[in-house]
Amino acid sequence: MADWQEITGGITAPRGYQAAGITAGLKPSGLPDLALIFSEVEAIAAGVFTTSQVKAACVEYCRQRLQAKQSARAILCNAGQANAATGSQGYLDTLESALAIAQALNISSESVLLASTGVIGQRIKMDALRSGIPKVVAALSETGSDAAAGAIITTDLVTKSIALETTIGDRPVRIGGIAKGSGMIHPNMATMLAFVTCDAVVSPHLWQQMLARAADRSFNSITVDGDTSTNDSLIALANGQSRTPAIIEWGAEAEKLEAMLTAVCQHLAKAIARDGEGATCLIEVEVTGAHEELSARQIAKTIAGSSLVKSAIFGRDPNWGRIAAAAGRAGVPFEQENLQIKLGNFLMLENGQPLQFDRGAASAYLKKAATGTYLQQDTVLISVNVGNGHGVGKAWGCDLSYDYVKINAEYTT
Repeated sequence: MADWQEITGGITAPRGYQAAGITAGLKPSGLPDLALIFSEVEAIAAGVFTTSQVKAACVEYCRQRLQAKQSARAILCNAGQANAATGSQGYLDTLESALAIAQALNISSESVLLASTGVIGQRIKMDALRSGIPKVVAALSETGSDAAAGAIITTDLVTKSIALETTIGDRPVRIGGIAKGSGMIHPNMATMLAFVTCDAVVSPHLWQQMLARAADRSFNSITVDGDTSTNDSLIALANGQSRTPAIIEWGAEAEKLEAMLTAVCQHLAKAIARDGEGATCLIEVEVTGAHEELSARQIAKTIAGSSLVKSAIFGRDPNWGRIAAAAGRAGVPFEQENLQIKLGNFLMLENGQPLQFDRGAASAYLKKAATGTYLQQDTVLISVNVGNGHGVGKAWGCDLSYDYVKINAEYTT
């Protein structure tokens, strides 16, 4: 049993946070497009960002900010324009955005972090942003998480939010998170954004380590289409308002906090994968028996990212051969006579040998997932064992439908 419980409130569930989301006129659709997360006190800040060589201005800005100062009070996110590949003027727009929100909040611009999402190659509509900043500050609320979650999405069909609570030092500690992402999702910070708030007291070094490991086991283990974005950002704040004892070294309390942080990130990551453009179900791949966790995750990510596996799932075709082929090309050595493959409860391959199974029932299992309850009964489970090692890894993806091509063929037109 997990040592925490799910609560309401999203990113404003932890103590000392407010959030807001408004329509500033950045999106052509007229939907909400400007979000703000605000900590009432300076918070320890950590971040994990895209590994792409083509990085948005906000990513470069946040990297520099966090290298100079591992704390922040505000995260401003615009949707509509990615402000990536926009040259020096795009970076100047980012600096102006940080200064404008800092002045509106009466804080230092060094305490501001930024994120953007939208069409690559387009600068932020600065006139709309300038006029929107006073409005988003005025809208800040201790119940503003849902509004913020709605203002960061682009092609997403649903918002993504979670909050968990545990006990540390006889006091409640909470972690909340929101995320966006639907397409251009792949490991190496799969276009996704995620923001996490926490009210624990934790050292900057530990918080960054925890976040990096949580990212590897969540956002770096999902794929929709094999494309990594220019803007991927995971930013986490910990403001200490739970008044719990400070966590400054590794131990039981640090382990509990990291486990809950990982659970928050995994929930958001799975929600992104399930909301993949045109997707009808979530695919969860678990690999066991590898020499180490990293190897197991690599095999799992290769299977989850296989276009042939994803297409078979969409076609409700229990084609385990595609799973075996993907496992074999993952770049992780194993003996094929040890390979075992299961689809749900259907054992299809054992000790490298094919088995008889009810293909009609297996196909029905895939069809049922496509009509299941969101993030509950809509998951296709693929289990693969490659040997006797202790390495276990998971990855998440989605099926590949006709609609994915339609959505992305018409993205800018």
